[in-house]
Amino acid sequence: MIEKLENLTVRVSDLKRAIGFYENVLGLKKRSEWSNYATFSIGEIMLGLDPAPKAELQIYLRVANVDTEYSALKEKGVRFLTEPKDQYWGGRTAMFEDPDGNKFILVSFKE
Repeated sequence: MIEKLENLTVRVSDLKRAIGFYENVLGLKKRSEWSNYATFSIGEIMLGLDPAPKAELQIYLRVANVDTEYSALKEKGVRFLTEPKDQYWGGRTAMFEDPDGNKFILVSFKE
């Protein structure tokens, strides 16, 4: 079962420029920054910036256990683009598409 909207990630063409805009122009509080990703806080939701050539929105949905939800949704015919996998930043994820091709990422964290 989906517990909450965890993260929205937007693709940006220039990470440093985008960080400056979100931090200095919009006034968002930066949570973290790596060479290939940055995060900001918007209330209880995290906004991620991901440098990529194609603009795209990724919506992260928190679940208790990615593997369990992956299996349940796959049985219902959901088309997954990735299998569950551990991420370097501590989460476990699996990406799927809705019928219109919008991407959603199931995410869980070890307690």
